[in-house]
Amino acid sequence: MPDVTAKPNSLRCKICGGEIINDYLSGSCVCAYCKNTWSMQDLLPEYKNYASAIEKMKKARALLDDKPDVTNCAQAKLLFQSASTECLRTDAIASELHAACKDGMKESDDLKHYATAESHFEKKRYRMALSEYEKIPNVRNSAARIEECRKLQVTERKKNIPFAVIIGLVIPAVLGLLLKEIVGFPILAIIPICLVLVAGIAYAVYREGPLSIVLIVISFLCFVPLVLFMVLAYGFHMDTKSAAITSIVAPIALIVSVGLGVRSERKG
Repeated sequence: MPDVTAKPNSLRCKICGGEIINDYLSGSCVCAYCKNTWSMQDLLPEYKNYASAIEKMKKARALLDDKPDVTNCAQAKLLFQSASTECLRTDAIASELHAACKDGMKESDDLKHYATAESHFEKKRYRMALSEYEKIPNVRNSAARIEECRKLQVTERKKNIPFAVIIGLVIPAVLGLLLKEIVGFPILAIIPICLVLVAGIAYAVYREGPLSIVLIVISFLCFVPLVLFMVLAYGFHMDTKSAAITSIVAPIALIVSVGLGVRSERKG
């Protein structure tokens, strides 16, 4: 392991005596006062021992300096990790390079979250983008994006209110029919129950999240049988039990037959 207690290399300018700033990646030193530059290897002969690690750090830095990309960030982190394993000596250069690799790995993770957030933002998935931006509030323009996502999320939710209401109607309608036709509940008792359910489901869909996805899936699965049942039972006056069985079996049979047809075409 590198000696993390090793003091950083502190060199003085040969011309003015000012403090020299080391830039390990560029391989040069510059005087903070007179701006004269020297080669790192001339001032620190052991610098050559870290040529491979520094080359990996340069490649990682180039990947991070491009437009944030999830793949680039992942590759950069691997390069920093590999470079850090080559900095296991006990001198000051090893300590400083190991610290730089550690910072680089953290930056890679942060930019990976940022790239993911930007992708969600461009696709108008503001809830998912907000979740990623909140993990890195101090990276680039994440703070501004967080506020923007919150505002846009509210705007998009308002646009989805009609969809949320439609989804909210399906499950209560199915439940209402079951209570009326099978249990025999009076219609006046069913209406308030269904209204409460409509409001709750519509609000859950409006708020988004895992529960809303489950409700949407269930509603879509119930929609075709519900419409078919109403057409058969109330349009064609079919017996409710027969209409219920038909409305459930018919869509399933259709899906199975289509699936088998597609499968046979692929084999053919």
